[in-house]
Amino acid sequence: MTDAQLVLADGTTFVGEAVGFTPADGVVSGEVVFNTALAGYQEIVTDPSYAGQIITFTYPHIGNYGINERDDEARAPQCRGIIVRDLSRRASNWRATEDLDAFLKRHRVAGIAGIDTRRLTKHIREAGALPGAFGAADHATLLDAARRDGGTDGRDLASRVTTATPYTAGPEAASLYVVAYDFGIKRSILDQLVQAGCYVEVVPASTTAASVIAREPDGVFLSNGPGDPAAVTDAVDAVGALLGQVPVFGICLGHQIMSLALGARTFKLRFGHHGGNHPVRHLPTGRVEITSQNHNYAVDADSLPAGSEVTHLNLNDGDVEGVQTPHLAAFSVQYHPEAGPGPHDARYLFKEFTDLMRAS
Repeated sequence: MTDAQLVLADGTTFVGEAVGFTPADGVVSGEVVFNTALAGYQEIVTDPSYAGQIITFTYPHIGNYGINERDDEARAPQCRGIIVRDLSRRASNWRATEDLDAFLKRHRVAGIAGIDTRRLTKHIREAGALPGAFGAADHATLLDAARRDGGTDGRDLASRVTTATPYTAGPEAASLYVVAYDFGIKRSILDQLVQAGCYVEVVPASTTAASVIAREPDGVFLSNGPGDPAAVTDAVDAVGALLGQVPVFGICLGHQIMSLALGARTFKLRFGHHGGNHPVRHLPTGRVEITSQNHNYAVDADSLPAGSEVTHLNLNDGDVEGVQTPHLAAFSVQYHPEAGPGPHDARYLFKEFTDLMRAS
């Protein structure tokens, strides 16, 4: 093992050891966030919504059940790197085809282990999400790299992770045809749409509203994704032109983009929501759902226009978790009803989408 250190932009330093892929210059930088999920590290690492970020796992023992091809959420990880307390040296699960360290090396993702992730998480909670850098380089080099990294503020990262060309999922004979904008779409979302009875065409984030309307879909889906929603201006314009023309359902970044298209504002959270146990209240019924979340930005409730209403609230901090605009046949949620990983309390939303399409 090679000695390594993690240096945050405010100078806070942690000492550990390098794991996974080792870059030639010994430096990895990005916005440092933490995820509180107890399992599902493979799905988390391969979630494109982590582009530009370094993932800290708060659960201390990561990698113990290995890696398998079926649990990937995308073709390759988009995160900058991972931070763990203890990286398991042995994988024990009948589905495992390789261990996490080998997976990281194969996908050229760097990691640092042996870090006091409890101390790091507490620091991020107090200071907010910070750029950081880790590797085998000297302290001054890492501090400079951390301070030069701009994090995710003002950055359109969806354009970096989106598909280059359209592709399809599900049977063509399905009763509903959905065009899904790929801002960083997860495979488990496509699985849920297909299981709900949809034939899905996934299109690049830059696809125009005219191109979507020409396809004559029954509905439009807006996917999750990374970065600052206010920077994805082309998508906001496209969704603005689609609202009222076709039923729309958005998740995570898609929720933020839909809200911006309605005229609302978004803002950056202090340290974001990343984990599989966030309580959310469904306001129409009062029911509490335990949800999977992964986002650094949120919608300003006071900026939503007349005709739009908040449907879900986060019970930890009161942030908006869902919006609907009935007269435009559009709704969205900030969290991940497909889970992957996480609880399945909110999977009913995919049926609500198909019901909305059939009613329209």
